[in-house]
Formats: sequence, structure tokens, C-alpha cells
Amino acid sequence: MSNRSIIIMVLVLVGATAYLLLKGDGNVDMGGEKHGAEATHVEEAKTASPVVAPAAPAADAKK
Repeated sequence: MSNRSIIIMVLVLVGATAYLLLKGDGNVDMGGEKHGAEATHVEEAKTASPVVAPAAPAADAKK
């Protein structure tokens, strides 16, 4: 690979990284694993999701 293609590849990767960082929500927690009162948001998300019954298989419908 020539130096020119390496520079172009680096610029494309830097541009893609900048785009993803700017378009993301920016709420990235780099604090590691959470325990105790800080980890309660996981349980809230589980209770907020609706429960959907699984669809009946086609083989059972023919019987």
C-alpha cells in the first residue's frame, strides 16, 4: 500500500468515528460495572417492556 492510500484510509476512519460520536446520544458511561443503588435503571427497563405472548406454531394450528 502506498502512503497516499494509508492516509486516505486513516482520514476515512477518523471521519466515520467523528460522525458516530457526534450523532450518538453522548451518554456513554465508562465507569465500569455498577452495583447497588446505581444499578437500579436495569430493573426499571425490564418492568417497562411489554410482555408479548409467543405465536402458536403452524403445526399445532392444523390439529
